[in-house]
Amino acid sequence: MSARPTGSRSGRSRSRRPKNGEGRMSLLEHLLELRRRLTFAAIAIVLGTVAGYLVSDFIFARIQDAVANVAPGTKLNYTVLTEAFDIRLQIAFVAGLVLSSPVWLYQLWAFIIPALVRRERIWALSFFFSAVPLFLIGSAVGWLIFPHMAQLLGTFSADGTATLLTARDVIAFVLRLVIAVGVGFTFPVFLVLLNVVGVLPARSILRGWRVAVLVITIFAACVTPSVDIFSMFLLAIPMVGLYLAAALVAWLLDRRAARRADAIDAELASS
Repeated sequence: MSARPTGSRSGRSRSRRPKNGEGRMSLLEHLLELRRRLTFAAIAIVLGTVAGYLVSDFIFARIQDAVANVAPGTKLNYTVLTEAFDIRLQIAFVAGLVLSSPVWLYQLWAFIIPALVRRERIWALSFFFSAVPLFLIGSAVGWLIFPHMAQLLGTFSADGTATLLTARDVIAFVLRLVIAVGVGFTFPVFLVLLNVVGVLPARSILRGWRVAVLVITIFAACVTPSVDIFSMFLLAIPMVGLYLAAALVAWLLDRRAARRADAIDAELASS
């Protein structure tokens, strides 16, 4: 009589236990988890796009105000009948991407976190709370520097010429700028994440600081061609600072990992 409930309990415990003895997920489980995370991220982006559509007129008006500084009387022009609607959808999508960034960035971290140990999960969550504001700040910086770019580019127009700007090209340029600067600000966070999972050691990050500074400077010069170099350094200096901060965090993590490994070796040697 007593063997039956015991077997039932053991059967239930076996059904709850992962198939892999080490608790690892199978390839199918990884794919199902990825699909679930992508579904949540897609829903958030769709809802953000709806909200972005509601403010697309305001965003377009601000871009048009910046374009007006290129030359007197400069306006955005539509070349095809459906271009106005297509542009509004593009603005809505990018605005939705920015507004929903806390959700889809969380889904990205949540997909990676199960592969990490407890200490690494704590770091990963802290990276998430760093990546979201950095992405939003970077997107805001990209949005704010566009009027300066438009003003500078307008100075290259020759006297007696008219500036005819296609709305599709201008809007695409602004939207790419916003996303590019936002991603640029979050790049150091991904460097630290790669260090946590053991892919990129701190010494590699430190050795590449010269190349990183050069790439950041070129990137800042390309996206901020203002009349003076102040705007370029205004963007480059924070990005260099974020890169060095990522290198410092990675170095501290490597030191902690080395001390932990030495302690384990010493314990094994004493036993």
